[in-house]
Amino acid sequence: MADRIPALDLLLQQVRSCQLCAPHLPLGPRPVLQCHASARILIVGQAPGRKVHDTGIPFNDPSGERLRDWLGIDRDTFYDPETVALLPMGFCYPGSGKSGDLPPRPECAATWRQALLAQLGNVQLTVVLGKYAQDYHLGKSSEPLVQRVRRWQDYWPELLPMPHPSPRNNRWLRNNPWFEAEVVPALQERVKDILGAKRKSNPGSARREKT
Repeated sequence: MADRIPALDLLLQQVRSCQLCAPHLPLGPRPVLQCHASARILIVGQAPGRKVHDTGIPFNDPSGERLRDWLGIDRDTFYDPETVALLPMGFCYPGSGKSGDLPPRPECAATWRQALLAQLGNVQLTVVLGKYAQDYHLGKSSEPLVQRVRRWQDYWPELLPMPHPSPRNNRWLRNNPWFEAEVVPALQERVKDILGAKRKSNPGSARREKT
């Protein structure tokens, strides 16, 4: 029976039943992700926060509101798995420490990440949020995050390193106004082009969106 299930569907079943980090998770395992083989945009975050854990909906918090503004898309588009894949570095809420949420559990990426990424053959843009995600996707570096983000054109247009959209980064955004003045408009234009090309290649989906 299992051989009749598409590889990605079977993999997602395994991920969502994972108990690997259970002893280390204060609220227990609840993997939160969004993934479909047709996705054109991949968002790489850190790990779910408490609100996301409670609802089971990725980026269902103020960080998600800002991220959708940066992308220039609405909730329906953002939560369409055939358009946007949401794969944080850790799929479960890791708990909180003195300065905020704890880092993603390392076991998660080591166990599942390569297998999931291998199923995403249609991704045209990967948005990489924060240090842990950037170290994995761009290579570990002692370079400050602000410098890596300033070099965004080195990775463009396939990859884009960005600060995390968390309200905790409000000060960073105030100190670096060039980000929202230069990077965000380029991101929105790139997303618009990708979505436009997707609609042209699949006119039936465009008709469904209008109904």
